[in-house]
Amino acid sequence: MDQKQAQQYLLTKPFTAEVFPFGEGIAVYKVKDKMFATLAIGKMGRRDNTENVGNDNQDYWMNLKCDPQEAVMLRDIFPAVIPGYHMNKLHWNTVILDGSIPQGEIERMIDNSFDLVVNKMSKKQQQSILLLR
Repeated sequence: MDQKQAQQYLLTKPFTAEVFPFGEGIAVYKVKDKMFATLAIGKMGRRDNTENVGNDNQDYWMNLKCDPQEAVMLRDIFPAVIPGYHMNKLHWNTVILDGSIPQGEIERMIDNSFDLVVNKMSKKQQQSILLLR
Protein backbone atom coordinates (compact mmCIF):
# COMPACT_ATOMS: atom_id res chain seq x y z
CA MET A 1 0.00 0.00 0.00
CA ASP A 2 1.39 3.38 -0.95
CA GLN A 3 0.54 6.86 0.32
CA LYS A 4 -2.23 7.47 -2.24
CA GLN A 5 -3.92 4.13 -1.54
CA ALA A 6 -3.69 4.77 2.21
CA GLN A 7 -5.17 8.25 1.81
CA GLN A 8 -8.02 6.93 -0.33
CA TYR A 9 -8.81 4.13 2.13
CA LEU A 10 -8.71 6.48 5.14
CA LEU A 11 -11.17 8.83 3.42
CA THR A 12 -13.67 6.00 2.80
CA LYS A 13 -14.43 5.88 6.51
CA PRO A 14 -17.75 7.57 7.44
CA PHE A 15 -17.53 11.17 8.69
CA THR A 16 -13.77 11.27 8.05
CA ALA A 17 -12.04 14.55 7.34
CA GLU A 18 -8.45 15.17 6.26
CA VAL A 19 -6.96 18.23 7.98
CA PHE A 20 -3.48 19.75 8.27
CA PRO A 21 -3.17 21.26 11.78
CA PHE A 22 0.60 20.60 11.92
CA GLY A 23 1.43 22.04 8.52
CA GLU A 24 1.20 21.14 4.87
CA GLY A 25 3.15 17.86 5.01
CA ILE A 26 1.30 16.10 7.82
CA ALA A 27 -2.23 14.90 7.07
CA VAL A 28 -4.43 14.15 10.08
CA TYR A 29 -7.54 12.01 9.66
CA LYS A 30 -10.40 12.61 12.06
CA VAL A 31 -13.79 11.04 12.55
CA LYS A 32 -16.16 13.63 14.02
CA ASP A 33 -13.16 15.72 15.20
CA LYS A 34 -11.37 12.77 16.86
CA MET A 35 -8.01 11.77 15.37
CA PHE A 36 -7.56 8.16 14.28
CA ALA A 37 -4.62 8.45 11.85
CA THR A 38 -1.82 10.65 10.56
CA LEU A 39 0.10 10.31 7.30
CA ALA A 40 3.41 12.02 6.50
CA ILE A 41 6.81 11.39 4.93
CA GLY A 42 8.98 9.69 7.55
CA LYS A 43 12.04 11.67 8.54
CA MET A 44 13.30 10.16 11.79
CA GLY A 45 12.95 7.06 13.92
CA ARG A 46 14.05 3.48 13.50
CA ARG A 47 15.21 3.84 9.90
CA ASP A 48 17.87 6.25 8.76
CA ASN A 49 16.35 8.15 5.84
CA THR A 50 19.24 10.61 5.50
CA GLU A 51 20.30 9.02 2.20
CA ASN A 52 16.82 9.78 0.86
CA VAL A 53 16.70 13.48 1.70
CA GLY A 54 15.45 15.27 -1.37
CA ASN A 55 14.54 11.93 -2.94
CA ASP A 56 10.93 11.17 -3.89
CA ASN A 57 11.42 7.58 -2.75
CA GLN A 58 11.06 8.36 0.95
CA ASP A 59 8.59 6.14 2.76
CA TYR A 60 5.38 7.55 4.17
CA TRP A 61 4.67 6.88 7.83
CA MET A 62 1.14 6.41 9.13
CA ASN A 63 0.27 6.64 12.82
CA LEU A 64 -2.66 4.45 13.86
CA LYS A 65 -4.35 3.94 17.20
CA CYS A 66 -4.05 0.36 18.44
CA ASP A 67 -4.98 -1.88 21.36
CA PRO A 68 -1.85 -1.98 23.57
CA GLN A 69 -1.43 -5.78 23.44
CA GLU A 70 -2.00 -5.92 19.69
CA ALA A 71 0.40 -3.00 19.21
CA VAL A 72 3.26 -5.02 20.70
CA MET A 73 2.37 -8.11 18.66
CA LEU A 74 2.32 -6.12 15.40
CA ARG A 75 5.73 -4.62 16.22
CA ASP A 76 7.10 -8.14 16.77
CA ILE A 77 5.64 -9.47 13.50
CA PHE A 78 6.37 -6.56 11.14
CA PRO A 79 9.69 -4.66 11.14
CA ALA A 80 7.82 -1.77 9.43
CA VAL A 81 5.59 -1.31 12.51
CA ILE A 82 7.26 0.71 15.25
CA PRO A 83 6.04 2.49 18.41
CA GLY A 84 4.01 5.58 17.54
CA TYR A 85 6.31 8.39 16.42
CA HIS A 86 5.46 11.55 18.40
CA MET A 87 2.49 9.69 19.92
CA ASN A 88 1.65 7.74 23.07
CA LYS A 89 3.67 4.60 22.37
CA LEU A 90 1.29 2.42 24.39
CA HIS A 91 -1.75 3.23 22.23
CA TRP A 92 -0.26 4.18 18.85
CA ASN A 93 1.85 2.45 16.21
CA THR A 94 3.66 3.94 13.25
CA VAL A 95 3.29 1.90 10.09
CA ILE A 96 6.03 2.52 7.54
CA LEU A 97 4.50 2.22 4.07
CA ASP A 98 7.50 0.54 2.46
CA GLY A 99 5.57 -2.26 0.74
CA SER A 100 6.54 -4.94 3.25
CA ILE A 101 3.10 -5.21 4.89
CA PRO A 102 0.21 -6.69 2.88
CA GLN A 103 -2.46 -4.16 1.90
CA GLY A 104 -5.19 -6.16 3.64
CA GLU A 105 -3.27 -6.04 6.92
CA ILE A 106 -2.82 -2.27 6.69
CA GLU A 107 -6.54 -1.87 5.93
CA ARG A 108 -7.32 -4.01 9.01
CA MET A 109 -5.07 -1.78 11.15
CA ILE A 110 -6.83 1.33 9.80
CA ASP A 111 -10.24 -0.24 10.52
CA ASN A 112 -9.18 -1.08 14.08
CA SER A 113 -7.88 2.46 14.67
CA PHE A 114 -11.14 3.94 13.38
CA ASP A 115 -13.22 1.54 15.51
CA LEU A 116 -11.22 2.27 18.69
CA VAL A 117 -11.91 5.99 18.30
CA VAL A 118 -15.60 5.52 17.42
CA ASN A 119 -16.12 3.18 20.39
CA LYS A 120 -15.07 6.00 22.75
CA MET A 121 -17.79 8.32 21.39
CA SER A 122 -21.29 8.75 22.75
CA LYS A 123 -23.87 6.16 21.72
CA LYS A 124 -25.66 8.76 19.61
CA GLN A 125 -22.50 9.60 17.65
CA GLN A 126 -21.67 5.90 17.26
CA GLN A 127 -25.11 5.16 15.84
CA SER A 128 -24.87 7.93 13.24
CA ILE A 129 -21.51 6.54 12.09
CA LEU A 130 -22.63 2.92 12.07
CA LEU A 131 -25.62 3.78 9.88
CA LEU A 132 -23.22 4.65 7.04
CA ARG A 133 -21.21 1.44 7.17
